Amino acid sequence: MHDPVARDLAVRLREILAAALDAADPAASTRGALERSLHADELARHQRLWIIALGKAAPAMAGAALAFADARAWRVAGGIVVTTPDAPTHASDAGRSPNAPDARLLLCQGDHPVPGAGSLRAANELADLCEKVGDDDVVLALISGGTSSLVGAPVDGVSADAFAALHALLLGSGLDIGRMNAVRKRFSRWGAGRLAAALAPAIVHPVLLSDVPGDDPAMIGSGPCSPDRSSAADVEAILRDAGIAGRVPLAIAAMLGAVVAGALPETPKAHSSVFARVRPAAVTGNGSALRAAAARATALGIERVVRMERPLSGDAAESGRAIARAVLASESGTCLIFGGETTVRLPADHGSGGRSQQLALAAADVLRDAGDAPVALLAAGTDGIDGDTGAAGAIVTPRTWDAMAAAGIDPAAALTRCDANPALDAAGALVTTGPTGTNVADIVIALRA
Repeated sequence: MHDPVARDLAVRLREILAAALDAADPAASTRGALERSLHADELARHQRLWIIALGKAAPAMAGAALAFADARAWRVAGGIVVTTPDAPTHASDAGRSPNAPDARLLLCQGDHPVPGAGSLRAANELADLCEKVGDDDVVLALISGGTSSLVGAPVDGVSADAFAALHALLLGSGLDIGRMNAVRKRFSRWGAGRLAAALAPAIVHPVLLSDVPGDDPAMIGSGPCSPDRSSAADVEAILRDAGIAGRVPLAIAAMLGAVVAGALPETPKAHSSVFARVRPAAVTGNGSALRAAAARATALGIERVVRMERPLSGDAAESGRAIARAVLASESGTCLIFGGETTVRLPADHGSGGRSQQLALAAADVLRDAGDAPVALLAAGTDGIDGDTGAAGAIVTPRTWDAMAAAGIDPAAALTRCDANPALDAAGALVTTGPTGTNVADIVIALRA
């Protein structure tokens, strides 16, 4: 950005984003949750403690749990960490792997965003661990975003290929994260309360880092330790409404039909005995990041800081345009802060990008009419990974659209093809943080100086 005003806005936006990411630190949130929910008298009665950490933030969460237990001289019998190959570690290790927080825990690397061979291996290792847990043991279930795919393995009767095809279909369907998880967890070996069922009757303490609007435990990571509120008929309706019911693999459709007909059992529901010793979940979500972002914006001297309570959802491009119009209509000295997850419906011939970049590109289309107005917008995934790219998101200003055109890119065509990444890269608009080790959905910050 050659414009000094735009550079100043970008610096402030990055500072606000950094504050949001600090607030969503998985190690700190895990320590706080354990201090509130895990007590010495419970561990005195039940001698063995197990740690199951799943998701993009698993290494940091597991490391914090181990440190918490060791400080109290509690016996950690073992555990498992399932994460992405590039997940950063926030704890020391004992030489097993750069990601492993401790040699007492087995490290597995799953696949994301579509489950593959690594996810299947991780799911099998998790099954082996569950077999070792005793009836009176205590289990810390540390769940963060990405779990659905990282331990993504199908239930009996569904092949790995069909399960992966379902994931890929859902990712391009335009469904929001809640409805997407309602579908995929039904066919997931560890979703929809099935982890709780495998551990029962052990005591289970879920600690969740939420990447879904509303921070619903049943939707975070496909709800491994939570009852499934959706019926098979509900899932059929979601697929129909999304226009993809006729495209799901035959085994998926057949299994849904069998459950609706009563030939196969439903997923575990709230009345099931498998949840009798599952403690209330401790959840850290997008709201924590937004509050910290708002506090940082205020500390930077921004006069009017507005944190939107309603989670961001719906089509990414439409959301980008709406937020851009809102910041253009605001008074000078205003910062608008949004959190949540939008969706992108991919065309058959699509390019490279993610929902945050798609949102930013659409916002740039609206901002280009603002002339020299001192306004900028940042959209980023808190995990540092937006779609199939190495960028977390982008910062756009009124000059970004023309900068893309000057670089030989047709930004309108890029928007239509969902090819935001190369277009924004050409304008020098990308925000790259690298994997952050946390995942509490997305954040959008719009600033008018």
